[in-house]
Amino acid sequence: MPAHDTPVFVVYRRYLAAIGSLLAGLSVALSAYAMHAAAASDQARLLQAAIFAFLHGLALTALAPLAQRPTGLLALAMLLGGVFLFSGSLLAAALMGLEPALAPFGGSLLIAGWLLHAYDRLRG
Repeated sequence: MPAHDTPVFVVYRRYLAAIGSLLAGLSVALSAYAMHAAAASDQARLLQAAIFAFLHGLALTALAPLAQRPTGLLALAMLLGGVFLFSGSLLAAALMGLEPALAPFGGSLLIAGWLLHAYDRLRG
């Protein structure tokens, strides 16, 4: 638990970095499942979900400590939400036979998050 004098902004950065690390680790497990246990017809979707989850988990882990403004935190939260919608939709499609209807929204949120992150970094 954070100390009472730790600014909430710092706590959010820590949580985003920790969630990013968990996401990257879980994506390794997902790719192992895709290659060793999933039906051949589901492997491509599961691997795509794992790749996006791993790369964005790694990005969150690396970028969260650098966030200095609320805009930067918002950008990282958008990346987290986007990867959950995108990868989660692909995962649901492969495991439950659902249409990956949320994947486009997740992808759009990822794009918007990266653009907002670029804007935030350019602000100095």
